Amino acid sequence: MKKINLKLPVVIVLNIAVVMAFVFTACSTEEVVVEETVDETVEEEVVIEETDFDPTDWTTATHSKDADPNFDEIFPDDEVQRIDIVISDDNWDVMLNDMTSLYGTFGRSRGGNFSDEDPVFVPASVFYEGTEWYKVGVRFKGNSSLSSTWGAGILKLSFKLDFDEFEDDYPQIKNQRFYGFKKLSLKNNYNDKSMLREKVAADVFKNAGLAVSHTAFYTVYIDNGDGPTYFGLYTLVEEVDDTVIDTQFSSNDGNLYKPDGSAATFASNTYDEDEYVKKTNEDEADFSDVSNLLSIINSSTRTSDAETWRTNLDAVLDTDVFLKYLAVNTVIQNWDTYGRMTHNYFLYNNPDTSKLTWIPWDNNEALQTGNMGGALPLNFSGLSSSQWPLIGYMYQDAVYKAKYDAYLQEVVDGAFNVDTIQALYNTYSSLIEPYATSENRGYTFLNSSSDFYSAITTLKSHVVSRKSAVDSYLD
Repeated sequence: MKKINLKLPVVIVLNIAVVMAFVFTACSTEEVVVEETVDETVEEEVVIEETDFDPTDWTTATHSKDADPNFDEIFPDDEVQRIDIVISDDNWDVMLNDMTSLYGTFGRSRGGNFSDEDPVFVPASVFYEGTEWYKVGVRFKGNSSLSSTWGAGILKLSFKLDFDEFEDDYPQIKNQRFYGFKKLSLKNNYNDKSMLREKVAADVFKNAGLAVSHTAFYTVYIDNGDGPTYFGLYTLVEEVDDTVIDTQFSSNDGNLYKPDGSAATFASNTYDEDEYVKKTNEDEADFSDVSNLLSIINSSTRTSDAETWRTNLDAVLDTDVFLKYLAVNTVIQNWDTYGRMTHNYFLYNNPDTSKLTWIPWDNNEALQTGNMGGALPLNFSGLSSSQWPLIGYMYQDAVYKAKYDAYLQEVVDGAFNVDTIQALYNTYSSLIEPYATSENRGYTFLNSSSDFYSAITTLKSHVVSRKSAVDSYLD
């Protein structure tokens, strides 16, 4: 029997009035059992320790900022890689107690509980292929998925890694990189019993010629003092504000936004700079590109002078990229994105064109009808055009609609071709099967291995149904 103890550290920083201390017991079935006690404390602090060390594994190719991102090494399509994260017992406690302060007691769902704050970063060692990366910033990531996973009593939480987050505390790791990558996300495949949706959706976007994060399958092990514990099969995702704009555009100097909130709809009178969250050029108060987009998409010239409206819109938004994205996203189905939800995309002002370019993000809910009214139909019936004008108003325009329709055909003939995707599902499911079906209770969303096989079957049926839906729409 193995215990993961969540003791409260003595040193203080996070404002927590009352924190629950737990003992997680991983029994033979690996079920996470929670024994709850109440401990009164005021604050707690990330532990900075072992500042005097020599990073002996450091090489230019593996650790230096001077190395180009090695996509072949970190994002293979034909392997499941392993990553180990070693966190001190004290800092593991800090992470879990911080989660309690943000989302409540572990294993007790509070329903719709979200946090405006990101979970706390702590320093940890990351091991890959026998090599160590030092004092890497590690935190839990997500919002609704993080809250739901925590509330369900599942420790398979998503992680964010920042390889030089603690360089001020540890000068030895200044500009540390992981084969050229500064930041990476380890996504837990929440609400996806196939564990393929994030990867396959990204592959489809990429094969359609759109800018999108690279992805790969990884097994994740966490060691907080008692040896490595298998946390399950994850999808490693490239960060848009790190290497996506560095490598898929000629320059990373443009404004990068991750809109979130009402302003993310671009509906009339929703402009709010706080909700156009900048990921680059944060200190510059120039939001004219998104402001212009909101004004133009809602301009009265749309109905009085459509040609002028399109010309003005084409000048600020890469409409071809958006319409292709829209076609891909609607064919594959994705409810947790623009048109239903006010998040899960980036806009990058491409320096080559001075146009905002759409970049999809967070695709674990794709490839299914989904929740919240489900994914949008191909003809967007039921959509409020005034609420979601980038879809509604563009689809109402005959010129843009014709381009969208052409992209639908292109998608089912190419990037989401039935035979291609069926083969991809076969390849990926065979690749990850041993790792997905060996996840342990308390660290998995599967009730049994049959959940995994059933989910794969559903995906295979889905691609056939989407080809039929497009054929019917275009007929």
